[in-house]
Amino acid sequence: MEQKKKEKPKKSIGREIFEWIMVFVVAAAMAFVVRTFIFEPVRVDGSSMLNTLEDGEFMIATKYDYLLGDPERFDIVICNYPNTDDGMYRVKRVIGLPDETIELRAGELYVDGEHVEQNFDMTPNDAYFGPYTVPSGHYFVVGDNRNNSKDSRSTLVGPLSRDEIKGHVRAVVFPFTHFRLMED
Repeated sequence: MEQKKKEKPKKSIGREIFEWIMVFVVAAAMAFVVRTFIFEPVRVDGSSMLNTLEDGEFMIATKYDYLLGDPERFDIVICNYPNTDDGMYRVKRVIGLPDETIELRAGELYVDGEHVEQNFDMTPNDAYFGPYTVPSGHYFVVGDNRNNSKDSRSTLVGPLSRDEIKGHVRAVVFPFTHFRLMED
């Protein structure tokens, strides 16, 4: 008895188009979920984070860190500034937590009157600011290049509410010769 090969029925052109549309819809949905909840690539634009980050570097910022937790002192974060809708993230370092009084004296950080060591490679500066009490639910962010950074010290920016902080910078990934993990 001769066995007949089962022939696969041909797909209609409509079915083929539907399947391709579904591939793109699923891919777009997955990209949305990844960028919204897991991580996002971000490009450094400017010199406000020298010497830690350089203009034109690409970083990976994780978002899941702050879904259940809050930023900590010295986290490098991506954030939205209030009253701006340019779609650009800013990259800054958290130095003041909710309800703390912060002060910069000749570039040195004081929190609630106590000196806090800043063990990262910032641009030398003699910045003075404060004392300033960070409001509840807000964070005080500054650039590591305190001489050239529009940050929470500016009345146009001020302290950031928790929902304006979008992600935690974890690594520089491009250019490849500059690859490094970020230390907090």
